[in-house]
Amino acid sequence: METENVVTQVKWGLDPVHSEIGFKVKHLMFANVRGTFKEFEGSIYTTGEDFKTAEIDFWINPASISTGDEKRDAHLKSADFFDVEQFKEINFVSNTTEDVDKDGSYELYGELTMKGVKKQVKLDVEFGGIIKDPWGNQKAIFNIHGKINRKDWGLNWNASLEAGGLLVSEDVWISCEVQLVKQS
Repeated sequence: METENVVTQVKWGLDPVHSEIGFKVKHLMFANVRGTFKEFEGSIYTTGEDFKTAEIDFWINPASISTGDEKRDAHLKSADFFDVEQFKEINFVSNTTEDVDKDGSYELYGELTMKGVKKQVKLDVEFGGIIKDPWGNQKAIFNIHGKINRKDWGLNWNASLEAGGLLVSEDVWISCEVQLVKQS
């Protein structure tokens, strides 16, 4: 009698203490303004421990934005940008993962929803492996990068500079460091 090889679905949780959801945008055409979101959560499932099979549903509270400047943060929360009174969540749902180099680099495709607008995006993922921490938890480590145009989601506010150009670039660079914890 043949034994059937059963691969189980594995649930992973985000480790918020060791994860950072960040971004940067050009300011005054040269300098970078960096920021993070402090409140985020996700539902991640894999077949076995194969992250190429990952089903990801990830959400961010846009009201948790932090750039180190309270006035700027208040402006980013306003209707000019995230409109956090009306839109309580930024959401990413994955739909395809492609192996880039057979050595832990992937392209992750999915739908990013902000301000009620849903668009397909591509993120570059570096998988650092699965490691057991000193407390016996299995953790999966990732760096995630990508670039989006904020105007595609209706984040249109800007100001012209006297010398020409715009105060804030349209391009936003996403930069995340994520640790997932295998759930029992």
